[in-house]
Amino acid sequence: MRTRLKTLGLLAAAAIALTACGESPNARPADTTGDAPAELVFAVVPTDNSEELLASFEPVVAAIEEETGLPVEIQAVSNNAGVIEAQVSERVDIAVYGAFSYYLASDVAEVEPVAKDQLSPEPGSGSVSSLGVTAPDSGISTLEDLRGKDVCFTDPASTTGYLAAAAALMEADINPEEDLNPVFAGSHDVAVTQMIAGDCDAAFVAETFVTELLPARGIIEDGDTETFFTSDPIPGTPMVVGSWLSQDIKDGVVRAMEKYDAVSAVEAGFCEEDAQREAPAPWGEDVAGSPACEWGGTGAFAFEPATDADYDPIREICETTQAEVCRDDT
Repeated sequence: MRTRLKTLGLLAAAAIALTACGESPNARPADTTGDAPAELVFAVVPTDNSEELLASFEPVVAAIEEETGLPVEIQAVSNNAGVIEAQVSERVDIAVYGAFSYYLASDVAEVEPVAKDQLSPEPGSGSVSSLGVTAPDSGISTLEDLRGKDVCFTDPASTTGYLAAAAALMEADINPEEDLNPVFAGSHDVAVTQMIAGDCDAAFVAETFVTELLPARGIIEDGDTETFFTSDPIPGTPMVVGSWLSQDIKDGVVRAMEKYDAVSAVEAGFCEEDAQREAPAPWGEDVAGSPACEWGGTGAFAFEPATDADYDPIREICETTQAEVCRDDT
């Protein structure tokens, strides 16, 4: 097992500490560790409102409690590095974080992915691409056009907001640190709005921010951006469990994710009526309009099975870029 303590420090420094987060996951009583814990600790990393995020995972937690027979304490932790460090000390049993965070965690903690988010009933629908976007009439239509330009990224540890784009630029013989002026905006929405405001000539962000999230918030409209680059799909957000758990417990977590989805969770009584929403049209006519629970932070339809091999694209990106956040420095 390789050690990436410096990488974790960089990731922690790059993360934005949120003020509404819960207590540290290092609070598990000493007598509950091992193969038969008295409760499971489930950690998530907020991207906006931690209370809303925790509420969206309550039905997921209820399903895991039902299938494992164990109580589950869910905690919002301020950054990915904090979750990974807690996994190293076996104090977080289940976690949901980004694909790149799993890549880091897999080399320092005994963890394994068991599920990944599925945004619609279609398998693989949780995957997301990195988009390169620019303002209309910018004159930018290829990666080559970025030479000498100001380019907005999110942060150095973001797969869709930097690493996938950096790999594509390097394959096009463009050094993302020397052949253009990188501007790290800190988040996907800020990268897009800075580009639209003229603070940078182009931006690289997760596809969903351009196609769904920012239009839904009224921040951008059709015609505000043009896409000149689309990466290969990045694997969906993983649900990771500690390998120190007994096989029965791990099987229970897997069973919960296979047995329930956002719609069947309502039928199982996992969310109250005031916490339900209508299943959206993209989920298909069989369920569209039906009552649905919020099912995790991405508003997913379900979680589908995941394996370590699903995240090989992250390893390939890191091998291409040799980015500092990827490197083993020990």
